Amino acid sequence: MSNRSRTPRFPLALRRNPLSWERQDPTWRDARPAVIDSALKRAQARPSGNWYVVGGSDEVPRRAPLGRTVAGREVVIWRDAEGNLAAGPGACPHLGAPLKDSPVRCGTLVCHWHGLSLTAQGRAGWRTLPVHDDGVLMWVRLDSAGEEQPLERPVIPARPRLARSVGAVYTGVGRCEPEDIVANRLDPWHGAWLHPYSFVDLKVVDSPDGDASETDAFTVEVSFRLTSRLVVPVRAAFTAPEPRTVVMHITDGEGRDSVVETHATPLTAPGHPTPRTAVVEAVIATSERPGFTVARHASALLRPLMRATAGRLWRDDLAYAERRWKLRSRPDLPC
Repeated sequence: MSNRSRTPRFPLALRRNPLSWERQDPTWRDARPAVIDSALKRAQARPSGNWYVVGGSDEVPRRAPLGRTVAGREVVIWRDAEGNLAAGPGACPHLGAPLKDSPVRCGTLVCHWHGLSLTAQGRAGWRTLPVHDDGVLMWVRLDSAGEEQPLERPVIPARPRLARSVGAVYTGVGRCEPEDIVANRLDPWHGAWLHPYSFVDLKVVDSPDGDASETDAFTVEVSFRLTSRLVVPVRAAFTAPEPRTVVMHITDGEGRDSVVETHATPLTAPGHPTPRTAVVEAVIATSERPGFTVARHASALLRPLMRATAGRLWRDDLAYAERRWKLRSRPDLPC
């Protein structure tokens, strides 16, 4: 498939002689640990500017805050009187009340223990945190956790126009570290083996080698499975624009320009004996087909289905990531 080919008239394809799961071509020879590890190291060397994804943009209502723990630090997020995001430490500076349980009144966070009012401007002993709403995801900047050179804005991948897309955000939690989530996504070879209910006929047609100075993408031809014989073939590229993000960009076929962003946010502090990491995955779907306009108007019905599909995949992928962390932290563990 050419990267610049037109969207096919019929998005579906019929597999003439579908293979059973055990008869598909093994991918273990191509899924070389050195290639995956090198791609992971390159991703870890890229700047994040200390920005962490904390959830979907629609998770914070007007009159209640959202509490999150990022890298062992309590964070509270709310909306000010204009509807803009604000964020700060999750403990009240007075006596440490959990601000996630406090109400928001006219854009002011009011501590439910003693009524201390906290605004987006902060106050003595309680400095607010940089926060960013990109229209799909919320980001918070924690310089004390990231310890990198701060960036004014997070590293946000290229996306289709939101006005012509349908987006959904899935969040799951695993016992592992962010690098285990990223390593899972930088191994496209496992797709049809670990997820046969979703993917078939997967072929990695290009992968980075050496220092990947020119390109650093895994290019995959794969079919999304509808039935045992009816599939949707696409070409996709996997890239890692920053240490905790992997993006799958559909470059050809149905849904061209759609993206799946996988963000790994540490919940526990570095070095924690039982680390926990949140997977925040944004699926931003678009299509050139006229009928997609109807689908966008039904986005309230589509989003739960999109989240459920992501959740099914991540039940398996979190097991992969957790196993990887277990083997890294317990090198004496028998395979």
